[in-house]
Amino acid sequence: MKQILPNSTVGVFGSGQLGRMFAIEARQMGYRVHTFSPESDTPTGQVADYETVAEYEDLDAVEKFAKTVDVVTFEFENVPFETVEKAAQSIAVFPRGEVLHIAQHRLREKTFLSQNGFPVTAFRRVKTLEELKIAVAEIGVLSILKTAGFGYDGKGQAKIKSLEDCETAFAQIKENEAVLEAFVDFEKEVSVVAARDLEGNFAHYGVIENAHKNHILDVSFAPALVSEKIKNEAIEITRGILETLEVVGVMTVEFFLTKDEKLLVNELAPRPHNSGHLTIDAFICSQFEQQLRAVCGLPLGSTELLRPAAMANLLGDLWQNGEPNFAAALKNETVKLHLYGKQEARCGRKMGHLTALAETAEASVKIVEKARKLLTADLRR
Repeated sequence: MKQILPNSTVGVFGSGQLGRMFAIEARQMGYRVHTFSPESDTPTGQVADYETVAEYEDLDAVEKFAKTVDVVTFEFENVPFETVEKAAQSIAVFPRGEVLHIAQHRLREKTFLSQNGFPVTAFRRVKTLEELKIAVAEIGVLSILKTAGFGYDGKGQAKIKSLEDCETAFAQIKENEAVLEAFVDFEKEVSVVAARDLEGNFAHYGVIENAHKNHILDVSFAPALVSEKIKNEAIEITRGILETLEVVGVMTVEFFLTKDEKLLVNELAPRPHNSGHLTIDAFICSQFEQQLRAVCGLPLGSTELLRPAAMANLLGDLWQNGEPNFAAALKNETVKLHLYGKQEARCGRKMGHLTALAETAEASVKIVEKARKLLTADLRR
C-alpha cells in the first residue's frame, strides 16, 4: 500500500463523536474527511468536508462513496460486514472487514479469543431457553446473559442469579442469539488502547483504569493503579490480539482484573475508545491521530504520557435543568472541555467529556470530578 498523504480524502463509516474527534485531527494534519452514515448534521458531519447520508445497506451508495476517498476506516463497529466488504472492492479499508466481523459479535469474539489462548471468562452459546438453562447449570447460576450482536454501554444484557431468572432474562434480551458468561467478581476494569501499522509496528498508551456507572463509562485515568506485572501482561495480551487479527489501525482491549490478580479480556473495540479520550490532552499523539497515521501508512506517533490525566464523561443528565455552567467547571485552568455537537441532550447520552492533568492520576481524578460537579452549580451564585 502506498502512503496516503495530506490533501488526500479519508472516508469514515459512522458519524458519532469518535468520528468527530478523528476528523478534527485529520483536518489539522491537512486531510479531507468524508463521513458516511444514515443521519445528517452529525457530530462527525459538522466538522467533516463531506457528509453522505444513506443507509449502510445501500450498497450502491457505499460503492459511490468508496470511489471518492483514498482510504476508509470506521468509528464504530456496528457497520454491517457487507458494507465494509463492498467498500473494500474499490478502496482499502482498515481495520479489515474480518476484524470488524469478529468484534461486532460477542460469540465470534469470545470464540476467537478462547481458540487463540487469550484469557476469557467461561461462556456458552445460547439460542433457546432450554439451552440457557443447560448453560446456567454448567457455568453457574451467577452469570450474565448478553445478546450476541449489537450491544454496548450495558445494552442487551441481563444478570442471572438463580435458575428462576432464566425466563425473565431470555425475554429481556428479546430471545435473540446470546452468550452466557460466568460472572466475574473483578477488582477493577482496565483497558489498553493500542495501534498497529501495515508493517506490524505496535504502539500502546499503557494501561488505563476505568470506572463505570449504570454500565456506562464514568471516569478513566492514566496511568492505571496496577502492578508492573499486570501492566506488562495487559500490554502483551493486547499486542498478541492485534498481531493475531493483523489489525491495521487502532484497537482497544477491555479487561477485568480479578481480585487474585488475573486479567480476563472482556471486549474488543476495533477503533478508538471512550477510555482513550484523555490521550488528546495527555499524550504526545492522540488515539485519533494514531488511527489516521496507521490507516494512511504513516509512521506511528509517540505515545509518551505528558502528565497523569483523568477523563470524566458528560451525559445528557447534566442538561436536565438547562445549559450546564461551563464557566464554573473551567475555573481550574488544567481542565479541558470537549463537546460533541449533539443537539439533543438525553439521559445516558454521551454529550462530551472533561479532561484534567495533574501530578498524579489520583489528583487528576479529584480535579475532573470536582469540575463536573460545578457544571450543575447555580448560575446565580
